[in-house]
Amino acid sequence: MNVFNFRKYRANARIAMPNRQWPDNEITAAPQWCSVDLRDGNQSLPKPMNPAQKMRFFQQLVAVGFKEIEVGFPAASQPDFDFVRQLIEDKLIPDDVTIQVLTQAREDIIARSFEALRGAPRAVMHLYYAASPAQRRYVFNIDQAGARASVEQGARWVQHYAAQQPDTQWTFEYSPESFTQTAYDTEPEFVLDLCTAVCDIWRPDQGQPVIINLPSTVESQMPNAFADRIEWFGTHFRYRPHVRLSVHPHNDRGCAVATGEMAVLAGADRVEGTLLGNGERTGNMDIITMAMNLYSQGIDPQLDFTDMAGIVECVEACTDIPTHVRHPWVGELVYTAFSGSHQDAIRKGLHAWTPEHSWDVPYLPIDPRDIGRTYEAVVRVNSQSGKGGIAFALERDYGLQLPRELQIEFSQQVQKRSEEIDGEVSGAEIQRLFQACYVNRETPWELRNYRVQTRPEQRVLAQAELSRNGESVVLTGEGGGTMAAMVAALSSIAGAVEIIDYHEHALGEGTGAQAVSYVCLGSGQTRCWGVGIAEDTVRAALAALLSAVNSAAVAEQAVA
Repeated sequence: MNVFNFRKYRANARIAMPNRQWPDNEITAAPQWCSVDLRDGNQSLPKPMNPAQKMRFFQQLVAVGFKEIEVGFPAASQPDFDFVRQLIEDKLIPDDVTIQVLTQAREDIIARSFEALRGAPRAVMHLYYAASPAQRRYVFNIDQAGARASVEQGARWVQHYAAQQPDTQWTFEYSPESFTQTAYDTEPEFVLDLCTAVCDIWRPDQGQPVIINLPSTVESQMPNAFADRIEWFGTHFRYRPHVRLSVHPHNDRGCAVATGEMAVLAGADRVEGTLLGNGERTGNMDIITMAMNLYSQGIDPQLDFTDMAGIVECVEACTDIPTHVRHPWVGELVYTAFSGSHQDAIRKGLHAWTPEHSWDVPYLPIDPRDIGRTYEAVVRVNSQSGKGGIAFALERDYGLQLPRELQIEFSQQVQKRSEEIDGEVSGAEIQRLFQACYVNRETPWELRNYRVQTRPEQRVLAQAELSRNGESVVLTGEGGGTMAAMVAALSSIAGAVEIIDYHEHALGEGTGAQAVSYVCLGSGQTRCWGVGIAEDTVRAALAALLSAVNSAAVAEQAVA
């Protein structure tokens, strides 16, 4: 039998919505965020966080800017209970932050949860009860009426125990767990009925703050189908104007961020998730990814990710889960280009962009500096890289601005080196290779000294003292300019050559800046590049010329 049998599964039912509005909507502001890292995220870890890790994580969430943080399930374990008590008793909750705890619809658990929150200035009591047919059938062995009775009783207990702590500003939250498995099946009205029954007790229309949270506890349908359900619910729920509508996407199909975004398009006010998407099975929705998606569209995410490296380090240290190098927005390689064409486009885009314009650098959806990253990691070089990336690396790290033809020639040398080592060539290795190929060419001829003198009628006399095999040779030449005079001086050892290309620029700034000259000499079909780096432009130019002459001599010897 073929165990990979798709016939055992069925597609979820779709709801008829011929007049759906959400596809034409736009997100113009960030939703309200609620981090569930310390509850959903923590319960999914093979080794749950210890108290110190939970406290560090809580403080990180506060620093990022979360205003609602689900801090645990205090009735489930003593560590969770003690952590909530520490936050309250040590007054560690900022005035603009509300903590949230989770509870099942059982009186002992609800009472314990309220005991944990005693003395909190503000809190969200998050009640959940599963609504799906499968859980009613296999877990609770009850029908719809029994499920509704349990939810209503849970809501009454929440209301009762909250009344005993009037000094706390209470928000009540209800989640019909497995909303997706209920609303996508044959019972969308049943979820609506449960949420209405809860609000009939809590009465948000009379001033009690209420959150209705619709979770894709197990992601089982495409994000657009989830958005249909959110819009349908919002247009049929009579308490909708009086509640905050929240979603809690999971990532079983790999679409949690898209689900969250489309839910907001469909009317959701609030999104629950975790930093970097930690959570049961394939995880919760990644708040960093969704928030950065908004940021890249010019929308303030209302969260501060300027120290992204610190945030990622905290999450990794507290969860013991490494971040994938390709993780959206934060991975080690997401602002790195190996492709030559990509590298060239990035280099040109960075040169062209100015702060007064909108960001439009190719292959970089945001400026990495916004989240504490730097350009050092933008371009890396291997055998797939082209001239643009190599030129970028030399300019970024060493200030060298290679002419285009030299970029093309030198890229072949770098590619050859990359193939030899079967891997990436570092910036330092590129620079060493460049020096060896074009700068440090001192054989057979080495420059010892030079002199340039302007003569009548704008003629220039150049004199160069060279050394070959320890013997000194003085060469003299005259021309209409310094470069022409130098070429004439070298003609006796280089033959009839001409300057095909010449570039120069300063290396650095201020009085200590050096000069760099790039010279291409040609004779027939032969082209040879040389580069000179010196304290003044004349010596740099002569050094570049001599380096090109030496390259030609070596090439001739190789042919011979």
